[in-house]
Amino acid sequence: MGDAAAAAGTTPRAVRYYEADGLLPPPGRTSADRRVHTGKDIVRVRVIRELPSLGLTVADLRACADRLDLLDGDALPAGSARPEPAPTRPGSPPAVSPP
Repeated sequence: MGDAAAAAGTTPRAVRYYEADGLLPPPGRTSADRRVHTGKDIVRVRVIRELPSLGLTVADLRACADRLDLLDGDALPAGSARPEPAPTRPGSPPAVSPP
C-alpha cells in the first residue's frame, strides 16, 4: 500500500481513510491479505486529493463517489499539482512529458 500511496502523492493512512469513507472502492487482496491497488485506484486518489482545492467538500466527494471514475487525472485543471516524474537511470531514455 505504501507504494500506491506514494504514487498517488499521499500517505497509506489517507488511502485507508478514502477506502473507509467510500471514496475509494475496496482494493483487491493478495493471498497474504495485502491490499493491491491498480493504476486506476492511484488516478482516483489523485482526483480525490485535487477536488477540495476546487472548493468541493468531503461531503460533496462522498455524494458523487460513484462518478469519480469519470474524471481522468490528466483532465484536472492546469493549476493542479502533478507528481514529478521518476528520475531515470544513466543510459535510460528520457521521460516523455504528457501534452
